[in-house]
Amino acid sequence: MSKFLTAVLCAVLYGSFVISVPVSDISASSALQSSSGTGTSTASSAAAPSPTVPYASDDPNYWLWNETTTTDPQPERGKLGATILGPENVPIDRQNPDMLAPPTTDQGTVGNAKWPFSLSKNQLNTGGWVRQENMQQMPMAKAMAGVDMRLEAGAIRELHWHQTAEWAYVLSGSTQITSVDQYGRNYVATVNKGDLWYFPPGIPHSLQATNDTAEGTEFLLIFPDGTFNDDDTLLLTDWLAHTPKEVIAKNFQDYIMDWDMIPGEQLYIFPGTALPDDQKPPTSPAGEIPEPFSYEFSKIQPTQYTGGTVKVADSTTFKIATEIAVAEITVKPGAMREMHWHPTQDEWGFFLEGTARVTLFAGTAIAQTFDYQPGDISYIPTGYGHYVENTGNTTLKFLEIFNTAVFQDVSLAQWLALTPPSLVKQHLHLSDNTIAKFNRSKGVIVGGPGAKVSA
Repeated sequence: MSKFLTAVLCAVLYGSFVISVPVSDISASSALQSSSGTGTSTASSAAAPSPTVPYASDDPNYWLWNETTTTDPQPERGKLGATILGPENVPIDRQNPDMLAPPTTDQGTVGNAKWPFSLSKNQLNTGGWVRQENMQQMPMAKAMAGVDMRLEAGAIRELHWHQTAEWAYVLSGSTQITSVDQYGRNYVATVNKGDLWYFPPGIPHSLQATNDTAEGTEFLLIFPDGTFNDDDTLLLTDWLAHTPKEVIAKNFQDYIMDWDMIPGEQLYIFPGTALPDDQKPPTSPAGEIPEPFSYEFSKIQPTQYTGGTVKVADSTTFKIATEIAVAEITVKPGAMREMHWHPTQDEWGFFLEGTARVTLFAGTAIAQTFDYQPGDISYIPTGYGHYVENTGNTTLKFLEIFNTAVFQDVSLAQWLALTPPSLVKQHLHLSDNTIAKFNRSKGVIVGGPGAKVSA
């Protein structure tokens, strides 16, 4: 009887041992048995080890609707979610499919990475308007703030200066800029659609819409400080209105009566008479500014990639612009700005044409997808992995703007292509053939399989 109980007890203990052994240990045990010659298996025919973690899902995560579809937007993706029973703002839901019905790969939140200029309060003036975005609208946008300004033909954004640098991209029409630097050197130029200007911190300047078009001009301004507020601009008329007239007269060695008609408060934006496009500045004893404050970005030939085009302006080409760099990007339908990140600077984005979606990867399993339309601002913190995918049927065009002297990015595909293949294979379980096809040069804008560069 005692022998029988002993046998049963041994059997139970052995069974418990087998159940508790990890899969990898069983595989290792089998391999050892095979190598010792006691089994019939060989190393070449042994089953591949099980993954350390589950394989990534193949479930589709496409955007579920866009501006061309008539789909009723609902928070449903596959078997997940349910319809909205209460009130719904359908126009906003139509613009944000990946917020209402997120990809299953999204997890957690990264903060608000989208702000439409349409939601910014507009300041209306005689001759134009202005609206802005800063950390009040996007708390994560710590490195840069943006201003959208419109001037009617001839209207003037008065003589002023800032405590930060000012960078601009002309959205429509043309703008004449004037400036004088700290050495008394002056500058006047007309900046056209798609062109840039830049003023270093503290350098006084003015902006005026030309008469080249009846509509005047509109431009995007970027300031390398997320707390920037355009209301804090230092204005010529505001300063003089708050300075005793006898002091002003003494400063200019004039009579007080000569200053009787100066404005009693700031002008900010006001109607004016446009100067000729080829206006020359007064002759200065110090000469003209050696590095132009404007750059004909519109005339730069973009680099063509399989899925679109890119052109960059930073201090290597627009030499005075030491604090702001930009990439102007176009993406064909079905293509995308490749998966990448920026190693040292946040990205402030502005969408000019088309529609897009962007997933921000923040690490620690946190990822969130946003959708963008023309006039929208995006913001991506330093080091966050992301892509920009064209979700529409027309060309996507947008700006990537950085608070830096030189544009930089790191390509996911190039990184893996230039890493020892065996190391990549151990991470991702990809075939040798797949790894061999990785592009050792940056793809930048990539299309679908087999996409070719346009002639």
